[in-house]
Amino acid sequence: MTETSADRQDPIRVMVVDDHPMWRDAVARDLAESGFEVVATAGDGEQAVRRAKAAAPDVLVLDLNLPGKPGVQVCKEVVGENPALRVLVLSASGEHADVLEAVKSGATGYLLKSASTGELQDAVRRTAVGDPVFTPGLAGLVLGEYRRLASEPAPAPDTDEPKAPRLTDRETEVLRLVAKGLSYKQIAERLVISHRTVQNHVQNTLGKLQLHNRVELVRYAIERGLDDE
Repeated sequence: MTETSADRQDPIRVMVVDDHPMWRDAVARDLAESGFEVVATAGDGEQAVRRAKAAAPDVLVLDLNLPGKPGVQVCKEVVGENPALRVLVLSASGEHADVLEAVKSGATGYLLKSASTGELQDAVRRTAVGDPVFTPGLAGLVLGEYRRLASEPAPAPDTDEPKAPRLTDRETEVLRLVAKGLSYKQIAERLVISHRTVQNHVQNTLGKLQLHNRVELVRYAIERGLDDE
């Protein structure tokens, strides 16, 4: 069962990846001082993949501009190895192409390095429980890309399914709100249910639809017009 940050007793395990030692150490220190357990750091892509596998963090705070292996490739590999791992990109780049590529690679959130220490701490906590976290202005961009992807023809294997999995009314309701871009917290408030219940519905829906993450889930919903209902 998925836990919220309020439910868990153990500190959130975090790994920080950045090629600038002073920045990396400062972020790791700030997070450690605010109650997170920093289980590893890394300064290049290859090192990041190895250490993430060994340290098993809950959240990987990841810079995109890394030597050896770019951040988006690191993200693909670590999430592919461990789908439960959440990736929060912390980057100096606010370029739309970088944001979209990171999300498509499996990142849960994207924060600019101009964010305050408090914003980073809040983003790590929210990322740990699966909430998508974006620097203001970027969330709309990502949702717009979901819509664009959904307008493209689906691959043949997706259209050859003999029958669609059956979702409960509540799962469909949650899915519709996910497609509209609402966070888990907003969905919980809208439906007057707990954050954990929302997460459970999302996880059940992912399992039924044989999808792997929120990106695929939103695309599925938008393809079926649930965001317009």
